[in-house]
Amino acid sequence: MNTTGTEGRAPRRASLVAGTVMLAACSGTAISPAPSASAAASGDVILATTTSTQDSGLLDVLVPAFEQATACKVKTVAVGSGAALKMGQEGNADVLMVHSPAAEKTFMDGGYGVSRQLLMHNMFEVVGPSADPAGIKDMTSAKDAFTKIADARASFVSRGDASGTEAKELAIWKAAGITPGPAWYIKSGQGMGPTLQIASEKKGYTLTDNATWLAMKASLNLSPMVHGGDPSLLNIYHVIQVNPDKWPKVNAACAAAFSDYVLSPVGQKVIDDYGVDKYGQQLFVPDAGKVESGLTAP
Repeated sequence: MNTTGTEGRAPRRASLVAGTVMLAACSGTAISPAPSASAAASGDVILATTTSTQDSGLLDVLVPAFEQATACKVKTVAVGSGAALKMGQEGNADVLMVHSPAAEKTFMDGGYGVSRQLLMHNMFEVVGPSADPAGIKDMTSAKDAFTKIADARASFVSRGDASGTEAKELAIWKAAGITPGPAWYIKSGQGMGPTLQIASEKKGYTLTDNATWLAMKASLNLSPMVHGGDPSLLNIYHVIQVNPDKWPKVNAACAAAFSDYVLSPVGQKVIDDYGVDKYGQQLFVPDAGKVESGLTAP
């Protein structure tokens, strides 16, 4: 990526991208362009997104499909949603794909985004060791399961990275009226994939999005514990375009083209189909044009 000529960007933009960019691998599937993709859009577009979209493999399909449909080339930075939103706030990204609704609203209220649209959803779930020392298997309330984990002082691995997943986890602890104890509460400071691996090694519980769980579960010594029946575990993703009035060097045309593509019937079908062949079920439910309050567990 050419990092010269970046007036109007935060000075950290080039170093962040150089250090963390990961280009999605081409899927080899021919996909027709989305009708709404802008023909005038071109150049590099920096997508800051949550680790779940990368660890699940979705970006390996969605990004090449978008690049086939436009003259834009995506530079992907996969971090927690909090870090992705910070990148947008500092002008270090052009478009965001995140799942931390409260933080997203703060971002938009600050004028850092020009468009925030419902993209897709799946569910969070609690996973843990098959021995299940807290006795939570098949519970339908995450809050009650967290209470039992705390009562048992069973190991729990938190991402601890200001991600959307951590925000959801902390909201559950708060709802349960519990402050996790340092003797049994481990902060990984990493993304979802590494956090699941640590939980597996430590024989601990953790909260995960079910897309990353389905993509990785075969390599983990963990079992599903709380995975359905609790509406508080709904995991909602939005696509946000960064405001070029804040940062003039934002590639607004490609950011809009990316948003248009993933929300188009073509992009939504890519999301809808992903995971069915490999995992026997879709990993994300496409939601363009839906009402957020009407979303339910997939």
